[in-house]
Amino acid sequence: MRCYIALVFLLLSVSAASAACQGKEVTEGVYNAPLCIPAEAKRIVTLDPLITLGLLIELKAPVIATPYMGIQDAAVLDYLKHAKLVDLGNPREPSLERVAALKPDLIIGSSEAHAPIYEMISKIAPTVFLDHTDWKQYRRRLAEITGREGAADDELAAYEKRIADIRKRVRDKDVTVSTVRFAPGRFVVFVDGPAAYAPFSVLSEAGVTRSAYETVTDGTIVKRPDWEELANLDGDILLYVSASGFEDGPDDALEKEVTANPLWHLLPAVQNGRAYRVDRGPWQSFSGIASANRILDDIERYILADR
Repeated sequence: MRCYIALVFLLLSVSAASAACQGKEVTEGVYNAPLCIPAEAKRIVTLDPLITLGLLIELKAPVIATPYMGIQDAAVLDYLKHAKLVDLGNPREPSLERVAALKPDLIIGSSEAHAPIYEMISKIAPTVFLDHTDWKQYRRRLAEITGREGAADDELAAYEKRIADIRKRVRDKDVTVSTVRFAPGRFVVFVDGPAAYAPFSVLSEAGVTRSAYETVTDGTIVKRPDWEELANLDGDILLYVSASGFEDGPDDALEKEVTANPLWHLLPAVQNGRAYRVDRGPWQSFSGIASANRILDDIERYILADR
């Protein structure tokens, strides 16, 4: 009997909380659910200057501020400066004073990156921290949260049509592709798997086959091979990014350092002249449909082009 009474009380409490929400209730895919947010936010702050910001721009959501640090895509930076968005500084330690002064009606961030500051920043305005997921599912969640359902659907449909065509052509090539990012003193390999980072999810969706070392079935997102393990990148084609940090100035020097090493020249793709440097923008600072199309550009340029 006591258990029954407790259950009834719990259900009544949840029902009362739902009724008290005058906006929109979010119950899935977010930190600290359920959340009550405005039905149609007018002043949005995003703490994530990468995929969240890029998708909000494509959805034409009313974003007023974001951290500029970490943005590596020149087109996104140009947009921010033209739109005069307020810079919040470091994305992991954004200026709460600036956020509060802006009086936003919705704050959006990442569960993985921003959970430690949730209690503080959620006192400023309704706050939604989204869980990591496939970039198109992430886009749908953002559209629902911001009331932008249907926005940029033509661009998404054009992307879907293009990738379907590319997938058919990739199937005929029968090649394996490896990818790697150069970073100071280390390598980073973004794998193909259920939790793949967006650019590499696009590769997978386009039908690109990665090496066995780069393919997983668990939630792994990255591997960090040393020089000896780098030999596992045995794809017919190798796409690499040289990213020394937030600034791209030293990238050329980093590339020269890595590619001068004799072990680099043992990789099959390097030996066959099929190793290509790709732009750090879409590959490391993915920002939505525009970035996805630039990944497809590289597939056509380096994988599908006749050599």
